[in-house]
Amino acid sequence: MIQRAEIHRKLDKLDKLVGAELEAELLVMIHDVFANRIPFNKVLGLDIVSLTADKPILRFDMRPELVGNFFHGILHGGVTSAVLDVTGGIVAFLGLQKKLIDTSMEERLERFSKIGTIDLRIDYLRPGRGKSFTATGFSLRTGNKVAVARMELHSDTGEMIAVGTGAYLIG
Repeated sequence: MIQRAEIHRKLDKLDKLVGAELEAELLVMIHDVFANRIPFNKVLGLDIVSLTADKPILRFDMRPELVGNFFHGILHGGVTSAVLDVTGGIVAFLGLQKKLIDTSMEERLERFSKIGTIDLRIDYLRPGRGKSFTATGFSLRTGNKVAVARMELHSDTGEMIAVGTGAYLIG
């Protein structure tokens, strides 16, 4: 869990930055939170490859702990769902950042801490076979209180494994 003193130290650092430098540092902080401070993301082995506003990209490797069908070595459906949910949450956060560009960093981080999944729909298209997987997402809409995202999960061979649509509370 992030300590209050650490948060305030990072906010003080961010207050001294402006423009693109500020946005870049914010993305570094968010990457750290998603990849290193959320225990379940660490269990999944998630790595954030890209945090671009248009299309964040997450990646993870297949491991024995992630198998759902041990006869065929197929990715567990819960892992698929969780990864797509995390991807949608990142999309919601990035959409929120665009809307809050002129607000204080403290307010932006406060709003970030309150993002939560309202609804999640996953369509499983193929068995999750592969050595690694990539999740991408994009915003369908970012309102004042709710963001809606579309997500996809692909295997290392490029096969689309699953798609998802999620609604996220952002306000």
